[in-house]
Amino acid sequence: MSLERELQKRSGSKCELCGNEEKLSVYTVSDIKENELKTVLYACNVCTEQMNDADAIDPNHWRCLNDSMWSEHEAVKIMAWRMLNRIKDDWTQDLLGMMYMEEETLELAKASGDGEDEENKLIHRDVNGVILEHGDSVVLIKDLKVKGSSMVAKQGTAVRNIRLDHENETYIEGRVDGQQIVIITEYVKKT
Repeated sequence: MSLERELQKRSGSKCELCGNEEKLSVYTVSDIKENELKTVLYACNVCTEQMNDADAIDPNHWRCLNDSMWSEHEAVKIMAWRMLNRIKDDWTQDLLGMMYMEEETLELAKASGDGEDEENKLIHRDVNGVILEHGDSVVLIKDLKVKGSSMVAKQGTAVRNIRLDHENETYIEGRVDGQQIVIITEYVKKT
């Protein structure tokens, strides 16, 4: 059986990312060296064009990843992760926070070189200089007054599933006592 026929069967003759049924073709996920079926997916021309050209990305088209990111196929998960990271919108960060991938699949997704150039990439560090990533858990190292409210976030409070500010490496966001707040990285320690 040809590779394309296997993908048609696997996908039900639909784009594995958005579900479109027109103008489908085999898309090879870059930077993965494994068996053929693990490195390819069946994609429509709209998805393919946007995966290959960052300037052509329409963020609303990629809301389909809400469903396809749960695929059992590695190539689909990897491309969903890569596209969510390229878009960098609030809703994409929420999806990335929910997305589950095995460690080795996540490493393959990161191996693409997608996203920002290394020299321009913001690196968020805690008080000890440890690199913080989206979804990490941190602990407050001192009491913090929350601007715009009477709330005080107490020292020792755990903040789970943090989000990184993509414009300033000294800011992260997290939920404390049910309220979403911005926290300065020098007041947290990664757990």
